[in-house]
Amino acid sequence: MKRVLLTGCAGFIGSKVSEFLLQQGYNVVGVDNLNDAYDVRLKEWRLEQLQGQANFRFHRLDIADKDALSEVFADAGPFDAVINLAARAGVRQSLEDPWVYFHANVIGTLNLLELCKDDKVEKFVAASSSSVYGIPSESGHPFCEAQPTDHPLSPYAASKKATEGLCYSYHHLYGLDITLFRYFTVYGPAGRPDMSIFRFIKWIAEGEPLVLYGDGSQVRDFTYIDDIARGTILALKPTDYQIFNLGNDRPVSIHRLIELIEELLGKKAQIDQRPVHPADVPATWASIDKARELLGWEPEIKLEQGVKLAVDWYLGNREWAKEIQV
Repeated sequence: MKRVLLTGCAGFIGSKVSEFLLQQGYNVVGVDNLNDAYDVRLKEWRLEQLQGQANFRFHRLDIADKDALSEVFADAGPFDAVINLAARAGVRQSLEDPWVYFHANVIGTLNLLELCKDDKVEKFVAASSSSVYGIPSESGHPFCEAQPTDHPLSPYAASKKATEGLCYSYHHLYGLDITLFRYFTVYGPAGRPDMSIFRFIKWIAEGEPLVLYGDGSQVRDFTYIDDIARGTILALKPTDYQIFNLGNDRPVSIHRLIELIEELLGKKAQIDQRPVHPADVPATWASIDKARELLGWEPEIKLEQGVKLAVDWYLGNREWAKEIQV
């Protein structure tokens, strides 16, 4: 039975990856600092779904604290793999406090790489982001892993670009087997409240104004959380050093997303239209040919099904979910 250290285990992606690993018989040592980047009740709800399972152990700590992290490696290891899903996420918020993004995303990753090197951990998997691509090309083609990522549009994107560079250097210098994922607009039940799907569901359900940046024509490659988790776990096999896009490969406009949520809730949105945010991109679209070929991964959940599951979760937890600031 393999032992995996998973950071960010109370986060949106981390909690679902933890759940799937436990179902597959892994021992999971989860780490999370339960910070207040968004309402902690969401993180506590996700963590509650994992607590009590025989093969799950939780440590509350910050991965930027190397001493605390070292104690986990010493006490709970050795680990067959480390999956780093702990991060400060969000494009717009990173403009307000870029320092905390580099503290968590860059220093935290560096600490983990150092400890993996010292402990000879066989596999390191980490989350990057589709944000590293910046503005899409005029050709309208999807983002592919080989294209340049030299123009990040936000401190968040820049921090993820930096973690990719660190990971490559540790692979080159010390032979670490590393897989990085550029995730595309992940959504689903108990999702991040700063993401559009959670916000739109709450605003429409509660009859609050829906803040829309731009005219709604911008498109996103919305990808369901279960598909993301499955793809992440597939990378626990040896890959040497690889970067993969994980996306749905079916971009949808924000306007269409709003229409879909309106249909599911039986309510019309009250649109509060505002100018386009300078850190936003007009489109995201993942080329997933590489993940198909090397990981055997394919997204399974269509947007209509996934958004319904997210709406159902919100309605089922509405008593407290409606109080969450978005």
